[in-house]
Amino acid sequence: MSKLRSTVSIIATATALLALASCANTIKGVGKDTAGAVNATQSAAHSVARAAK
Repeated sequence: MSKLRSTVSIIATATALLALASCANTIKGVGKDTAGAVNATQSAAHSVARAAK
């Protein structure tokens, strides 16, 4: 019975680690998307400012 518990614990730990790793990748992707949106907004603002001069 002890071996079964160890096996289940290892599988549960591996599953949790995989889930956390996928969350980290998603958070990095959201950060990159947000940075891209900020850069695009700043670029558009600079274009409008130049056009207004």
